[in-house]
Amino acid sequence: MADVKVYVCNTCRKMGSDKANEVRDGARLLEALASEFSEDNNIEIQPVECLSSCDIGCNIAVTGKERWSYVYGKLDPDEHVEDIANGLRAYAASTDGIVPWRERPVIFRKQSIARIPPEGTSS
Repeated sequence: MADVKVYVCNTCRKMGSDKANEVRDGARLLEALASEFSEDNNIEIQPVECLSSCDIGCNIAVTGKERWSYVYGKLDPDEHVEDIANGLRAYAASTDGIVPWRERPVIFRKQSIARIPPEGTSS
């Protein structure tokens, strides 16, 4: 079982896209990430139909046992796959899901929608 799960909204469209009859950008992002991590048993890519952030383009949610979870948006399957992959590898290498700020790809620094604490975390 993978330590890290990445949920990719396969119904997302890039911001400003109105291509109703073409393959959704979220489905293309899902395909690219699934291909990138096909041989990695530590990171599992899972499709989901909606992450309820439709106004801000392609979205992913990243989670792991006893780790902080994150939702990222404004992702572009044509420009961000390598940065997303690097960010996911850094996340997987962390013990708590918190990657030092300067070690995160810019899209993970600037395009974070939410950070969710691990279950059982108290203030």
